[in-house]
Amino acid sequence: MAGPPDGPGTGTAPTPVRYRYSVRGVVQGVGFRPFVHAVATALGLSGSVRNTSGGVVVEVEGGRAEVAEFGRRLRAEPPPLASVEEVESAELAPTGATGFAIAASHRDATARTPAAPDTAICADCLREMADPADRRYRHPFITCTNCGPRFTIITGLPYDRPATTMAGFELCAACSHEYADPTDRRFHAQPVSCRDCGPRLEFVAADGGRVVGDDAAAEAARRLLAAGGVLAVKGIGGYHLACVATDERAVTALRERKRRGAKPFAVMVADLATARAVAELDDRETALLTGPARPIVLARRRPDPPLPIAEAVAPGNPDLGLLLPYAPVHHLLHGLPGDRPIEALVMTSGNTSGEPLAADDADALHRLAPLVDGWLRHDRPIHVPCDDSVVRVVDGEELVLRRSRGYAPLPLRLPFEVPPTLAVGADLKNTCCLGSGRSAWFSGHIGDMDDVATLTAFGAAERHLEHLTGVAPQRLAADAHPEYRSRAWAVRHAAGRPVRSVQHHHAHLASVLADHGLDGSSPVVGIAFDGTGYGTDGAVWGGEVLVGDYLGFRRFAQLGYVPLPGGDAAVRRPYRMALAHLHAAGIAWDADLPPVAACPDAERGALAHQLGTGLGCAPTSSMGRLFDAVSALLGVRQVVDFEAQAAIELEARAREAGPGTPTGTFAVRESGDRLVADPAPVLRSLIAQRRAGTPVAVSARRFHDAVAVLVVELALRARAELDLDTVALTGGVFQNALLLGTTGRALRAAGFTVLRHRGTPPGDGGLALGQLLVAAATDNGRG
Repeated sequence: MAGPPDGPGTGTAPTPVRYRYSVRGVVQGVGFRPFVHAVATALGLSGSVRNTSGGVVVEVEGGRAEVAEFGRRLRAEPPPLASVEEVESAELAPTGATGFAIAASHRDATARTPAAPDTAICADCLREMADPADRRYRHPFITCTNCGPRFTIITGLPYDRPATTMAGFELCAACSHEYADPTDRRFHAQPVSCRDCGPRLEFVAADGGRVVGDDAAAEAARRLLAAGGVLAVKGIGGYHLACVATDERAVTALRERKRRGAKPFAVMVADLATARAVAELDDRETALLTGPARPIVLARRRPDPPLPIAEAVAPGNPDLGLLLPYAPVHHLLHGLPGDRPIEALVMTSGNTSGEPLAADDADALHRLAPLVDGWLRHDRPIHVPCDDSVVRVVDGEELVLRRSRGYAPLPLRLPFEVPPTLAVGADLKNTCCLGSGRSAWFSGHIGDMDDVATLTAFGAAERHLEHLTGVAPQRLAADAHPEYRSRAWAVRHAAGRPVRSVQHHHAHLASVLADHGLDGSSPVVGIAFDGTGYGTDGAVWGGEVLVGDYLGFRRFAQLGYVPLPGGDAAVRRPYRMALAHLHAAGIAWDADLPPVAACPDAERGALAHQLGTGLGCAPTSSMGRLFDAVSALLGVRQVVDFEAQAAIELEARAREAGPGTPTGTFAVRESGDRLVADPAPVLRSLIAQRRAGTPVAVSARRFHDAVAVLVVELALRARAELDLDTVALTGGVFQNALLLGTTGRALRAAGFTVLRHRGTPPGDGGLALGQLLVAAATDNGRG
């Protein structure tokens, strides 16, 4: 039934009316009930508001005009952290009751409402925390209805204190008064506490000694950091490893202990002014840094910053991953007014490379012992580990690279209804996705599915997602790769439910379509560039032009196959990939070429035999591996410490040069039912440039431009043949900001509508969403 008219009532005598509003969306843990109470009271309405497992239910009674205004504000002016998806209204018989109350929550096992993500400390709480006259001065767990932990402390719904890890902390009289006061900012703020009744900090030294008490523990941690030590810090979603980011020796020690190789660290800076002192920030990057989600933002570092960040933080990388403090304990570490400031801290995940994030205290004490000199921890349990999110800005638009804290578990609105389905994602950068009806929920970032601990973390994240959403999946969706661990997990846990196989790049394409809310009624041209994906012919795909929708795809074009010698060995040693590309192109392995010089004689002989006979060589069309090969060919990177390092450093060198003439062009030929792009002319041009003394940066930039030109050429051919003018850019290669920006601008100049990822990662972290929708479309016969 429709609500009362949005306008004044008619007649002279006010006629009481009563309406029930059922509100769905992110409306718990975001101050929604206090907001409703304030609006109803201001309008002189009686009634009640309560949390339910399906959302929030409000009943209001009063004059028709006032009730209409209440309904308008409910939809149009919710609290800043809320997201109202749907409001249903029904007229009831007036009861004549007076007063407005927040009623006890109602639990219903058949319905769920989305849980809110964790959000950064708000300005009001930060001011109180820094005010010596405030009773929460230096309180490490200060929070209110507008900020603080949500997702990581929720054990059940509806969202009330007993259903959080704050259940064991009994409110003191002062906090109880604030909690019950409708005029207070902490009215019904479930994690509310103070220094008298809240969680406590504790510092644990490497020798087992303990310092208890908030102030003493925080000070001990600051002393350790200032002395060059490495600290394990328990935050909102798990443990971080921290050290002073300007201390070269401390950062190097952390890098060696964590076995990080050359992979960049994130840097937490004390405030926005410090961020601007080390990086060049535009308005969009500033908004992301200071917003409630507080992700890590990749920003271009200043060439001669007034605050010199240690070179070991991000060796050879023109970008810094910056974030601002989002938990009160972070502000204590950086220092409040009167403290000696620590302006910048390395803040990296509390684990060794490849392991899941540490969140349990006993586990952290054991597992992080070889990495740290002390622990700063607290006694509030973390129910759901949640790593930091990572974003960058390309051409003024946000590009999410890792969707986790601050974003998860916000639901995504699906373009069509799906049956209850669990999509298990990929093996790298894994996230899972649970969908039902028109909603999908991502887990936080889980990591690489290469050990038992990560598989255990995956299972726990999946179970919690089911519990929060109330969705019991009737089927599962997994990558078609027969050896993916995520797929094996799905098969082991199917319990008689069907497991749908989804081709890797088809899932990438579906993910970006869903990101834009497209229903799949019209096919698009999908450019799916990444490192590895199992193809329908058993080859390793990764340089694909697909024409398709959710229901299916046609492989319109591909990068030409080259042998992948030794699988993972070629990924770890890009010089092997370069030699494979030279072999496929018929280019001699001359001694002056960097990958030839980098390859030991014995290995080079074995590799020549391997490539000549095809022994142990799977064919690959991977664009990611081509970027690796070019990086090696130009002498940028021959051996990598982490995934995509060679390509990342190639992009960094390319950004040193301005746009110019592309380095040759790919040769495009017809081969059966598709086009094949041959990189041989590009490789020959790069070799000629190197021998002519062309700067590496210029050649690297020309290569990026050549790839963009190829994409436009293939899109034009698809438009000419199929009359399609929408192009979707997806896959991990499009995390490359230079390539994404150059390609997008060139396509738009050619008259194409360009789709690129926004709220989901272009890499494997967004794959589960595509799996979910492809499985649903296939089952429904949807085109």
